[in-house]
Order: sequence, then C-alpha cells, then structure tokens
Amino acid sequence: MRLSRFYLPTLKEVPADAEVVSHKLLLRAGLIRQLTSGIYTYLPMGLRALNKVADIVRQEMDRAGAQEILMPMVQPAELWKETGRWEFYGKELLRFKDRKDSDYCLGPTHEEVVTNLVRGEVRSYRQLPLNLYQIQTKFRDEIRPRFGLMRGREFVMKDAYSFDRDEEGANKSYWSMYQAYAQIFRRLGLKFKAVEADSGAIGGSFSHEFMVLAATGEDTIATCQECEWAANLEKAAVICKVLPCTDNCSPFTVVDTPGAHTVEDVAKLLGVTTRKVIKTLLFDVDGQPVAALVRGDHELNEIKLKNHLHATDVRLASPEQVREWTGAPVGFAGPVDLKVRILADQDLCGDTGYVAGANQADKHLLNVSLSRDVEVEAYADLRTITHEDVCPRCGKGVSLTRGIEVGHVFKLGYKYSKAMHATFLDENGKDQTMVMGCYGIGVSRIIASAIEQNHDDGGIIFPPSIAPYEAALISLGKSGDAVNAKAAELYESLRAEGIEVLFDDREERPGVKFKDADLVGYPMQIVLGGKGLERGVVEAKDRRTGEKAELPLEDFTKAFKAWRDEIWAGWGLERP
Repeated sequence: MRLSRFYLPTLKEVPADAEVVSHKLLLRAGLIRQLTSGIYTYLPMGLRALNKVADIVRQEMDRAGAQEILMPMVQPAELWKETGRWEFYGKELLRFKDRKDSDYCLGPTHEEVVTNLVRGEVRSYRQLPLNLYQIQTKFRDEIRPRFGLMRGREFVMKDAYSFDRDEEGANKSYWSMYQAYAQIFRRLGLKFKAVEADSGAIGGSFSHEFMVLAATGEDTIATCQECEWAANLEKAAVICKVLPCTDNCSPFTVVDTPGAHTVEDVAKLLGVTTRKVIKTLLFDVDGQPVAALVRGDHELNEIKLKNHLHATDVRLASPEQVREWTGAPVGFAGPVDLKVRILADQDLCGDTGYVAGANQADKHLLNVSLSRDVEVEAYADLRTITHEDVCPRCGKGVSLTRGIEVGHVFKLGYKYSKAMHATFLDENGKDQTMVMGCYGIGVSRIIASAIEQNHDDGGIIFPPSIAPYEAALISLGKSGDAVNAKAAELYESLRAEGIEVLFDDREERPGVKFKDADLVGYPMQIVLGGKGLERGVVEAKDRRTGEKAELPLEDFTKAFKAWRDEIWAGWGLERP
C-alpha cells in the first residue's frame, strides 16, 4: 500500500482525555478514534493489527481442536434467568426491551448461549469432547470506561467453551487450552505470565489468568523468585509463618484516642507499631453482618473473605451499618463484645496484647487478647500477600510486579450445564451432565497491552507478528525523480515476494516521514535517499533496537529477507 493513498490521520499533540501510553499512541498513530465513551472505531492501521492478533488466536485454537462458530450478540433474558445471572451480573449487563416488550441484553459473554446450543444438539457421549469458540464483539457497560482499549465498553474477544463427559476429560481440555494460550502469547511476541486466579462472576472451580507484564498494568501479581509459581493478589495464598501465641497479657483497658480514625493515627498516638493494631472491618455478607480482622500492617483481601464464606455478595458496611452494629462511628470498631460473626486472619494468632477499637467514639482498647477476649469463629488466610511473604509452593521469596490481564481460562465444572440441563447419554444409556470449561482472550486489549509493553518516546514498537505492516519503505526523493522511481521498484519487488510493506511516497519532508514511521511502530524501516542510490545501498533500521544496517540494491529482496529473519529472531519469534 502507498501511504499517499492510505487513511492514516496521525496527531502531533497528545489527546487531552488519554491517560495511559497505549491510549495516547493508538490515537496519535491513527489506529483508532473514539465514537463515545468506551466505544472506538478501528481505522485501517488499527484494524490490520487487530486482524493479525485474531489470526494467530484462530490458528492456535484450530490447532488445539476447537471449532469456530459465531453466536448472536443480542441474547434473550430467559437464558440468563435460567442460570440466575440476569439479576446477579449487575449493571454491567446492558438490558433492553424489544418492540414486543421482551427482555434482552447485549452479550458480555456467551456461557448461556453456547450451553443452550449444545444441549439442543449433543445427545450422546460419542459427540464429546466438544470445544466451540468465536471471535466477536462484546459489550459490558463499565461504570467508568477508561484507558482506551484497555477498559472499554465495547471490545473484541475470543471466547471458547469446552464440553466433556467427565472430570478427567474436562481437565484435559483445560490444560490443552492453557498450552494453546501460552503458544498464542509467545507468537504475539509478548512477555507474559500465567497466574493462578479467582474465577469471579464467571464461576468455576479453578482458573488461570494470562498477564502481559508491563509497569503500567492495572493488576499486581505475585511471582516466585525461584520456581514457576505466580498468582494474582486475589488468589495468592499466604503461608502462615507464626505459631499460636500462648502468652498472657494484662486485662484490656480503655484509652482515649480523639480523632484517631486510621491505624497509622492510632499507632502514632499510642506509641505502638501498626502490626500491634487490629483492623476491624465490617461487611454486609449476603445481608448479614460479618467482622473481618487483620493486622494493622496488612490489607484484607475481600475475595479471600468471600470465598472463605462461600458468599454471593460481600460489601463493605455503610457508615450507618457500622454505627448500628458497633454503636460507634467509622474508625472505632473493635472485636471485643461485638455481636456479629468474627473471622480473623491467621497471622493474628501469633501475638497478643493488641490495640483495637472500643466500639465507642474516640476510644480504643489496650492489651486485647483474641483468645481471651474475643469469640473468633475461625482463623484463615484473609489477607493480601506482600513481598515479605514466601512462595506457597516452594517457600522461596516472592516478588510483586504489574501486569495486564489479556486471557483467562476457567474450569467451570457443572455451573452452567447443571442449571441449564445440558446432558448426554453415556454408554449405559443414562443421563449425565456435561462438564464445561470457558476460555477468553481480549483480542482488542492485546493491541493496547502490546503497546504498553513495547514503546519509547518516539511511539509504538510493534512485535513483527502483529504489526499492521512488517516494514515501512521511505523514499527521500520527489515525484518523478530517480530516487522515487527506484523506491517504487523496490516496493513492487517486496510485494511480489509477499512481504507486507507500506510505501511512504508522500510529498513530505524526511523528518515528517521518519517521525510517522516511529510513531506507528513498523518493526522495520527501509530508507532510500539520493546518496544511498549513488552508492547502491538502502539503509535499514530495526525499530526495536534502533540499530541500522546497509542492504545492497543489487539483489535487494534476498538481502532484505535475511535481515528480516534477524529482526524476527531478535524478538524471539519464528517467522511464519
């Protein structure tokens, strides 16, 4: 394609509403344009990159034995009501009525639709296992869409669903998809980690997230410094390193702590460390009050609390509820004489003589012993892992790093198949319920994630496998001169070899062409100028490293191919 005929509206200035690097560069490089909040149009260059990602995903899904279908985006409420998610999913589910006053939604995911499809078609164990996938536009009505393609309302996703006759088959399907995902992200040229994850609203017995490592990532993940273990903070198990304390302490006493609402305020006022202060956090758990206790230097993990209680809905108590349950304003709740269910993080059992809220305004208690003064229902792993903890698998040190979730694999089990009666006849003619798995990849989010991981001050640095064009051919000549004529000849020779090249034949200054090439992020730049033509060479630049080489004009395509292979290898990629 000649750039003089290509729709590529680049911007010199950073758009005011763009916050993260990928959002800024996607807009500046002319890959996307916003239609409304969280909804974007893909311009030609952006769509090419999106299709490159989708092609790699499709190839690996097909190789793993999955079969592509395309399901409707508009879904009837009846299916969602069968599984209970019509009410549970929340306001992110965009609901609407048709002219007949029937309820529908725009699909954020397709568990119900695909289960409905399979239950009407699959009758025998001979038809299993089955894995169906699609690449399709989804819609989730995010309360605060932000960061461009990172968290939009409308997005492109690959979602696959496996159906098996038993747990053994379901596990095999799960790990097959896990391996396929790893291969997908390797081929995309991204640094990533597969981490243990919580299943969230999708449900299921276990799951892994695939995280692209980037300093600007929304999520924090814990990784072992020695072994392959990794988990997101919601899932990362904390190994308790303390033994239950058997020491006695003095009887508790009430002390005045005026205006000390936070752990730090209380610790400073009373001259103690934050680890000696108990945080008493109150929650509305499925309509019932629950108190969760953690050490003052730790953070409660609400997902762990929810999972421990097998709860559906866990919400931090409102100020009105706190006053009703404790008799005190927020900041002074404590576990002594508190008439609600009380759970404590396991690390609290290792000490005594704590400071805790007195359930009175501006007052705390000294010398609290949980074993003596509080009716703790259970001690459990309720907190978020820190860099001071150890790997739950091998006991070595833990590091915390940032990542962007781009894929998630779930073992769903019977959550949807049981609710929707997706059954089959086994070898003995008896009805059995299918075991399901669910596997999602954010196709459009991968574009943003790749940019977050690969950019510099000049712009995007696309991995060759997903770049809109592998190379930009930049002519420094003018219309009708020998340089431009030779550049056009090189362009046609590259095209004849099936090489994706964009020919910048515009009547622009060289500086403008170079800046645009860096901004868009073509992995390879080929530059032909008057001096190079005289010497019989073309300058070639590796966008990732900035290294330059000279390729001979004679037998140019052969020299370019060899150099191109080196660029791919530098990314750790095999050229298809």
